Amino acid sequence: MPWSNQGGGGPWGSSGGGGGGSSGGGNGPNPWGRGSGGGGGQQPPNLEDLIRRSQDRFKKAFPGGGNAGPIAFFGMIAAAVLLVWLCTYRVLPDEQGVVLRFGQWVRTTTPGLNFKLPDPIEQVLKPKVTRVNRADAGFRAVGPLNAPQSMRPVPEEALMLTGDENIVDINFTVFWVIKDAGKYLFNVRDPEQTVKAAAESAMREIIGRTPIQPILAEGRRKVEMDAIALLQRIMDEYGTGIEITQMQLQKVDPPASVVESFRDVQRARADLERARNEAEAYRNDIIPRARGEAERLIQEAEAYKQQIVAQAEGDANRFLSIYRQYAVAKDITQQRIYLETMEEILRRTNKVVIDQAQGGPGVVPYLPLPEIQRRATTPDAQPGAAR
Repeated sequence: MPWSNQGGGGPWGSSGGGGGGSSGGGNGPNPWGRGSGGGGGQQPPNLEDLIRRSQDRFKKAFPGGGNAGPIAFFGMIAAAVLLVWLCTYRVLPDEQGVVLRFGQWVRTTTPGLNFKLPDPIEQVLKPKVTRVNRADAGFRAVGPLNAPQSMRPVPEEALMLTGDENIVDINFTVFWVIKDAGKYLFNVRDPEQTVKAAAESAMREIIGRTPIQPILAEGRRKVEMDAIALLQRIMDEYGTGIEITQMQLQKVDPPASVVESFRDVQRARADLERARNEAEAYRNDIIPRARGEAERLIQEAEAYKQQIVAQAEGDANRFLSIYRQYAVAKDITQQRIYLETMEEILRRTNKVVIDQAQGGPGVVPYLPLPEIQRRATTPDAQPGAAR
Protein backbone atom coordinates (compact mmCIF):
# COMPACT_ATOMS: atom_id res chain seq x y z
CA MET A 1 0.00 0.00 0.00
CA PRO A 2 1.20 3.58 -0.63
CA TRP A 3 0.40 4.65 2.98
CA SER A 4 2.90 2.32 4.65
CA ASN A 5 6.65 2.70 4.68
CA GLN A 6 8.31 -0.39 3.23
CA GLY A 7 11.93 -1.08 2.70
CA GLY A 8 14.64 1.40 3.51
CA GLY A 9 13.69 4.25 1.19
CA GLY A 10 12.80 6.70 3.97
CA PRO A 11 9.41 8.12 4.84
CA TRP A 12 8.67 9.30 1.28
CA GLY A 13 9.99 6.23 -0.67
CA SER A 14 8.24 2.99 -1.76
CA SER A 15 9.68 -0.30 -3.06
CA GLY A 16 9.61 -1.16 -6.72
CA GLY A 17 9.51 -4.95 -7.14
CA GLY A 18 11.17 -6.92 -4.43
CA GLY A 19 14.28 -4.92 -3.77
CA GLY A 20 15.33 -1.86 -1.79
CA GLY A 21 14.31 1.74 -2.07
CA SER A 22 15.49 2.22 -5.67
CA SER A 23 13.71 1.56 -8.90
CA GLY A 24 14.78 -0.31 -12.00
CA GLY A 25 18.39 0.41 -12.72
CA GLY A 26 19.52 1.27 -9.16
CA ASN A 27 19.04 5.11 -9.21
CA GLY A 28 18.54 7.16 -6.01
CA PRO A 29 15.18 7.44 -4.21
CA ASN A 30 12.51 9.58 -5.89
CA PRO A 31 10.44 11.51 -3.34
CA TRP A 32 7.67 12.40 -5.83
CA GLY A 33 7.10 9.07 -7.63
CA ARG A 34 6.69 5.38 -7.00
CA GLY A 35 9.25 2.97 -8.44
CA SER A 36 8.19 0.44 -11.03
CA GLY A 37 9.52 -3.08 -11.06
CA GLY A 38 10.55 -2.92 -14.64
CA GLY A 39 12.27 0.53 -14.50
CA GLY A 40 9.28 2.55 -15.90
CA GLY A 41 9.12 6.46 -16.05
CA GLN A 42 8.13 8.92 -13.27
CA GLN A 43 4.51 9.97 -12.58
CA PRO A 44 3.21 13.42 -11.36
CA PRO A 45 2.78 13.80 -7.56
CA ASN A 46 -0.54 12.79 -6.04
CA LEU A 47 -2.03 15.60 -3.83
CA GLU A 48 -4.05 13.16 -1.79
CA ASP A 49 -0.90 11.17 -1.05
CA LEU A 50 0.91 14.30 0.10
CA ILE A 51 -1.92 15.30 2.48
CA ARG A 52 -2.13 11.84 3.99
CA ARG A 53 1.61 11.57 4.43
CA SER A 54 1.55 14.95 6.22
CA GLN A 55 -1.14 13.58 8.51
CA ASP A 56 1.04 10.56 9.23
CA ARG A 57 3.88 12.80 10.28
CA PHE A 58 1.60 14.83 12.61
CA LYS A 59 0.27 11.62 14.10
CA LYS A 60 3.78 10.59 15.05
CA ALA A 61 4.39 14.00 16.62
CA PHE A 62 1.50 13.65 19.16
CA PRO A 63 0.93 10.89 21.73
CA GLY A 64 -1.77 8.41 20.93
CA GLY A 65 -0.86 7.79 17.30
CA GLY A 66 -3.68 7.95 14.77
CA ASN A 67 -6.40 8.83 17.28
CA ALA A 68 -4.96 12.39 17.82
CA GLY A 69 -4.64 13.31 14.13
CA PRO A 70 -7.87 15.37 13.60
CA ILE A 71 -7.53 17.10 16.98
CA ALA A 72 -3.97 18.11 16.19
CA PHE A 73 -4.98 19.41 12.78
CA PHE A 74 -7.75 21.62 14.15
CA GLY A 75 -5.49 22.62 17.01
CA MET A 76 -2.93 23.79 14.52
CA ILE A 77 -5.58 25.87 12.72
CA ALA A 78 -6.75 27.38 16.00
CA ALA A 79 -3.17 28.17 16.92
CA ALA A 80 -2.65 29.89 13.59
CA VAL A 81 -5.85 31.93 14.06
CA LEU A 82 -4.82 32.86 17.57
CA LEU A 83 -1.39 33.88 16.35
CA VAL A 84 -2.92 36.12 13.65
CA TRP A 85 -5.29 37.62 16.23
CA LEU A 86 -2.43 38.37 18.60
CA CYS A 87 -0.32 39.93 15.84
CA THR A 88 -3.06 42.15 14.33
CA TYR A 89 -4.30 45.42 15.77
CA ARG A 90 -6.59 48.16 14.50
CA VAL A 91 -5.94 51.89 14.61
CA LEU A 92 -9.03 54.11 14.41
CA PRO A 93 -9.15 57.18 12.11
CA ASP A 94 -8.65 59.58 15.04
CA GLU A 95 -5.65 57.65 16.42
CA GLN A 96 -2.02 56.86 15.71
CA GLY A 97 -0.45 53.54 16.64
CA VAL A 98 2.81 53.72 18.60
CA VAL A 99 4.53 50.31 18.58
CA LEU A 100 6.79 49.47 21.53
CA ARG A 101 9.26 46.60 21.39
CA PHE A 102 10.24 45.60 24.89
CA GLY A 103 9.19 49.11 25.97
CA GLN A 104 11.18 50.97 23.30
CA TRP A 105 9.39 53.03 20.63
CA VAL A 106 10.25 51.51 17.24
CA ARG A 107 7.64 52.90 14.81
CA THR A 108 4.37 54.79 14.39
CA THR A 109 1.56 53.32 12.31
CA THR A 110 -1.36 54.95 10.48
CA PRO A 111 -5.09 54.21 10.88
CA GLY A 112 -6.27 50.79 9.67
CA LEU A 113 -5.20 47.17 10.27
CA ASN A 114 -1.54 46.73 11.17
CA PHE A 115 0.69 43.87 12.33
CA LYS A 116 3.08 43.48 15.24
CA LEU A 117 4.84 40.80 17.17
CA PRO A 118 2.68 39.22 19.89
CA ASP A 119 2.76 40.38 23.49
CA PRO A 120 4.90 40.85 25.45
CA ILE A 121 7.40 41.38 22.62
CA GLU A 122 5.56 44.35 21.08
CA GLN A 123 2.81 46.49 22.49
CA VAL A 124 0.75 49.28 20.90
CA LEU A 125 -0.33 52.63 22.34
CA LYS A 126 -3.10 54.47 20.47
CA PRO A 127 -3.51 58.09 21.61
CA LYS A 128 -6.24 60.31 20.13
CA VAL A 129 -4.60 62.71 17.66
CA THR A 130 -7.69 64.65 16.50
CA ARG A 131 -8.96 65.68 19.92
CA VAL A 132 -8.48 69.43 20.47
CA ASN A 133 -6.81 70.19 23.80
CA ARG A 134 -6.73 73.59 25.48
CA ALA A 135 -4.53 75.41 27.94
CA ASP A 136 -5.60 78.60 29.76
CA ALA A 137 -3.18 81.30 30.91
CA GLY A 138 -4.05 84.21 33.19
CA PHE A 139 -7.24 82.65 34.52
CA ARG A 140 -8.82 79.38 35.65
CA ALA A 141 -12.31 78.14 34.88
CA VAL A 142 -14.31 77.36 38.03
CA GLY A 143 -17.31 75.05 37.85
CA PRO A 144 -18.43 71.98 35.88
CA LEU A 145 -17.55 71.75 32.23
CA ASN A 146 -21.17 71.31 31.11
CA ALA A 147 -22.42 74.42 32.96
CA PRO A 148 -21.64 78.15 32.84
CA GLN A 149 -18.27 78.69 34.44
CA SER A 150 -16.81 81.59 36.37
CA MET A 151 -13.28 82.79 35.80
CA ARG A 152 -10.76 83.02 38.60
CA PRO A 153 -7.93 85.45 37.71
CA VAL A 154 -4.29 84.43 38.12
CA PRO A 155 -2.36 87.75 38.28
CA GLU A 156 1.10 86.19 38.22
CA GLU A 157 0.31 84.81 34.75
CA ALA A 158 -1.86 87.65 33.42
CA LEU A 159 0.25 90.77 34.12
CA MET A 160 2.78 91.43 31.36
CA LEU A 161 5.12 94.31 30.47
CA THR A 162 4.59 95.93 27.07
CA GLY A 163 7.12 97.38 24.66
CA ASP A 164 6.51 100.96 25.86
CA GLU A 165 6.93 99.99 29.54
CA ASN A 166 3.25 99.73 30.40
CA ILE A 167 1.56 96.84 32.18
CA VAL A 168 -1.34 94.98 30.60
CA ASP A 169 -3.64 92.30 32.02
CA ILE A 170 -4.02 89.49 29.44
CA ASN A 171 -6.04 86.27 29.54
CA PHE A 172 -5.63 83.89 26.61
CA THR A 173 -6.35 80.29 25.61
CA VAL A 174 -4.22 77.95 23.48
CA PHE A 175 -5.73 75.08 21.45
CA TRP A 176 -3.51 72.22 20.29
CA VAL A 177 -3.59 68.68 18.90
CA ILE A 178 -1.14 65.79 18.68
CA LYS A 179 0.87 65.85 15.45
CA ASP A 180 3.32 62.98 16.14
CA ALA A 181 2.12 60.47 18.73
CA GLY A 182 5.56 58.93 19.31
CA LYS A 183 7.25 62.24 20.12
CA TYR A 184 4.24 63.28 22.19
CA LEU A 185 4.45 60.15 24.37
CA PHE A 186 8.21 59.84 24.83
CA ASN A 187 9.81 63.30 24.39
CA VAL A 188 7.67 65.25 26.87
CA ARG A 189 6.90 64.24 30.43
CA ASP A 190 3.95 66.63 31.00
CA PRO A 191 2.66 67.89 27.62
CA GLU A 192 -0.15 70.06 29.01
CA GLN A 193 2.08 71.90 31.45
CA THR A 194 4.77 72.23 28.77
CA VAL A 195 2.34 73.81 26.33
CA LYS A 196 1.03 76.19 28.99
CA ALA A 197 4.52 77.31 30.10
CA ALA A 198 5.76 77.72 26.53
CA ALA A 199 2.62 79.65 25.54
CA GLU A 200 3.04 82.05 28.46
CA SER A 201 6.69 82.58 27.54
CA ALA A 202 5.87 83.20 23.87
CA MET A 203 3.10 85.65 24.74
CA ARG A 204 5.38 87.59 27.11
CA GLU A 205 7.97 87.89 24.36
CA ILE A 206 5.43 89.18 21.82
CA ILE A 207 3.87 91.62 24.32
CA GLY A 208 7.32 92.78 25.40
CA ARG A 209 8.09 94.17 21.96
CA THR A 210 4.63 95.64 21.19
CA PRO A 211 3.28 99.02 22.43
CA ILE A 212 0.16 98.93 24.59
CA GLN A 213 -2.09 100.88 22.22
CA PRO A 214 -2.12 98.29 19.36
CA ILE A 215 -2.56 95.51 21.92
CA LEU A 216 -5.73 97.12 23.24
CA ALA A 217 -7.14 98.04 19.82
CA GLU A 218 -6.40 96.97 16.28
CA GLY A 219 -3.25 94.91 16.90
CA ARG A 220 -4.80 91.99 18.79
CA ARG A 221 -5.00 89.72 15.75
CA LYS A 222 -1.35 90.34 14.90
CA VAL A 223 -0.37 89.51 18.50
CA GLU A 224 -2.24 86.20 18.25
CA MET A 225 -0.62 85.22 14.94
CA ASP A 226 2.89 86.14 16.10
CA ALA A 227 2.41 84.21 19.34
CA ILE A 228 1.17 81.11 17.46
CA ALA A 229 4.20 81.16 15.14
CA LEU A 230 6.64 81.55 18.03
CA LEU A 231 4.95 78.87 20.15
CA GLN A 232 4.92 76.39 17.26
CA ARG A 233 8.63 76.98 16.71
CA ILE A 234 9.28 76.26 20.40
CA MET A 235 7.22 73.04 20.24
CA ASP A 236 9.14 71.87 17.16
CA GLU A 237 12.50 72.63 18.78
CA TYR A 238 11.51 70.62 21.86
CA GLY A 239 10.33 67.72 19.66
CA THR A 240 6.98 67.52 21.43
CA GLY A 241 4.96 66.28 18.45
CA ILE A 242 2.33 68.96 19.20
CA GLU A 243 0.66 71.28 16.67
CA ILE A 244 -0.75 74.63 17.82
CA THR A 245 -4.06 75.23 16.03
CA GLN A 246 -5.35 78.45 17.57
CA MET A 247 -4.69 81.09 20.21
CA GLN A 248 -7.41 83.44 21.48
CA LEU A 249 -6.99 86.58 23.57
CA GLN A 250 -9.88 86.44 26.03
CA LYS A 251 -9.22 89.74 27.82
CA VAL A 252 -6.77 92.58 27.25
CA ASP A 253 -7.11 95.37 29.84
CA PRO A 254 -4.94 97.64 31.95
CA PRO A 255 -4.36 96.49 35.54
CA ALA A 256 -7.42 96.84 37.78
CA SER A 257 -5.70 99.37 40.07
CA VAL A 258 -5.20 101.91 37.27
CA VAL A 259 -8.05 101.03 34.94
CA GLU A 260 -10.06 104.20 35.71
CA SER A 261 -7.08 106.47 35.11
CA PHE A 262 -6.28 104.59 31.95
CA ARG A 263 -9.86 105.00 30.76
CA ASP A 264 -9.58 108.74 31.40
CA VAL A 265 -6.49 108.78 29.25
CA GLN A 266 -8.30 106.79 26.57
CA ARG A 267 -11.22 109.22 26.64
CA ALA A 268 -8.82 112.14 26.35
CA ARG A 269 -7.17 110.46 23.38
CA ALA A 270 -10.57 109.86 21.85
CA ASP A 271 -11.44 113.56 22.31
CA LEU A 272 -8.10 114.49 20.78
CA GLU A 273 -8.76 112.25 17.83
CA ARG A 274 -12.26 113.66 17.42
CA ALA A 275 -11.00 117.26 17.53
CA ARG A 276 -8.28 116.36 15.06
CA ASN A 277 -10.82 114.81 12.71
CA GLU A 278 -13.03 117.89 12.98
CA ALA A 279 -10.06 120.14 12.23
CA GLU A 280 -9.15 117.96 9.28
CA ALA A 281 -12.73 118.17 8.01
CA TYR A 282 -12.76 121.97 8.40
CA ARG A 283 -9.42 122.23 6.62
CA ASN A 284 -10.63 120.01 3.81
CA ASP A 285 -13.66 122.28 3.47
CA ILE A 286 -12.10 125.73 3.75
CA ILE A 287 -8.91 125.20 1.78
CA PRO A 288 -10.60 124.15 -1.49
CA ARG A 289 -13.01 127.07 -1.21
CA ALA A 290 -10.15 129.52 -0.57
CA ARG A 291 -8.25 128.09 -3.51
CA GLY A 292 -11.31 128.45 -5.69
CA GLU A 293 -11.85 132.04 -4.57
CA ALA A 294 -8.20 132.84 -5.23
CA GLU A 295 -8.43 131.28 -8.66
CA ARG A 296 -11.56 133.32 -9.39
CA LEU A 297 -9.85 136.57 -8.34
CA ILE A 298 -6.84 135.72 -10.46
CA GLN A 299 -9.03 135.03 -13.47
CA GLU A 300 -10.99 138.29 -12.92
CA ALA A 301 -7.72 140.22 -12.62
CA GLU A 302 -6.45 138.62 -15.79
CA ALA A 303 -9.68 139.55 -17.56
CA TYR A 304 -9.55 143.13 -16.25
CA LYS A 305 -5.94 143.43 -17.32
CA GLN A 306 -6.76 142.21 -20.78
CA GLN A 307 -9.74 144.59 -20.91
CA ILE A 308 -7.72 147.63 -19.80
CA VAL A 309 -4.87 146.80 -22.15
CA ALA A 310 -7.27 146.34 -25.04
CA GLN A 311 -9.10 149.56 -24.17
CA ALA A 312 -5.83 151.49 -23.90
CA GLU A 313 -4.68 150.10 -27.20
CA GLY A 314 -8.02 151.04 -28.75
CA ASP A 315 -7.83 154.59 -27.35
CA ALA A 316 -4.29 154.93 -28.61
CA ASN A 317 -5.28 153.74 -32.08
CA ARG A 318 -8.32 156.07 -32.05
CA PHE A 319 -6.13 159.02 -31.03
CA LEU A 320 -3.67 158.22 -33.79
CA SER A 321 -6.48 157.93 -36.29
CA ILE A 322 -7.92 161.33 -35.23
CA TYR A 323 -4.47 162.84 -35.33
CA ARG A 324 -3.96 161.66 -38.87
CA GLN A 325 -7.35 163.14 -39.87
CA TYR A 326 -6.49 166.37 -38.06
CA ALA A 327 -3.22 166.62 -39.92
CA VAL A 328 -5.10 166.37 -43.21
CA ALA A 329 -8.06 168.76 -42.42
CA LYS A 330 -7.65 170.78 -39.23
CA ASP A 331 -10.85 172.92 -39.37
CA ILE A 332 -13.21 170.11 -40.19
CA THR A 333 -11.66 167.87 -37.61
CA GLN A 334 -11.85 170.57 -34.88
CA GLN A 335 -15.53 171.23 -35.63
CA ARG A 336 -16.37 167.51 -35.61
CA ILE A 337 -14.55 167.04 -32.34
CA TYR A 338 -16.40 170.04 -30.83
CA LEU A 339 -19.78 168.70 -31.88
CA GLU A 340 -19.07 165.21 -30.59
CA THR A 341 -17.89 166.64 -27.30
CA MET A 342 -20.96 168.83 -26.83
CA GLU A 343 -23.18 165.90 -27.73
CA GLU A 344 -21.51 163.82 -25.09
CA ILE A 345 -21.85 166.57 -22.45
CA LEU A 346 -25.43 167.56 -23.17
CA ARG A 347 -26.57 163.96 -23.27
CA ARG A 348 -26.18 163.74 -19.49
CA THR A 349 -28.19 166.91 -18.55
CA ASN A 350 -31.89 167.83 -18.46
CA LYS A 351 -32.68 170.29 -21.21
CA VAL A 352 -35.74 172.31 -22.29
CA VAL A 353 -35.60 173.89 -25.71
CA ILE A 354 -38.01 176.84 -26.32
CA ASP A 355 -38.64 178.07 -29.78
CA GLN A 356 -39.15 181.83 -29.34
CA ALA A 357 -40.05 182.26 -32.98
CA GLN A 358 -43.41 180.58 -32.53
CA GLY A 359 -44.86 182.36 -29.52
CA GLY A 360 -42.28 184.59 -28.02
CA PRO A 361 -41.59 184.44 -24.37
CA GLY A 362 -44.75 182.58 -23.44
CA VAL A 363 -43.24 180.35 -20.79
CA VAL A 364 -44.62 180.63 -17.29
CA PRO A 365 -41.67 181.22 -15.02
CA TYR A 366 -42.85 179.05 -12.17
CA LEU A 367 -43.91 176.09 -14.26
CA PRO A 368 -41.81 173.03 -13.14
CA LEU A 369 -41.02 171.74 -16.56
CA PRO A 370 -38.22 169.31 -15.52
CA GLU A 371 -40.46 167.73 -12.89
CA ILE A 372 -43.28 167.34 -15.39
CA GLN A 373 -40.90 165.73 -17.83
CA ARG A 374 -39.62 163.32 -15.16
CA ARG A 375 -43.13 162.30 -14.17
CA ALA A 376 -44.08 161.79 -17.78
CA THR A 377 -41.24 159.31 -18.27
CA THR A 378 -41.96 157.43 -14.98
CA PRO A 379 -43.91 154.15 -15.67
CA ASP A 380 -46.11 154.38 -12.54
CA ALA A 381 -47.03 158.04 -13.04
CA GLN A 382 -50.81 158.62 -12.90
CA PRO A 383 -52.66 161.12 -15.08
CA GLY A 384 -53.36 164.36 -13.27
CA ALA A 385 -50.87 163.71 -10.53
CA ALA A 386 -49.08 167.04 -11.23
CA ARG A 387 -51.07 170.23 -11.12
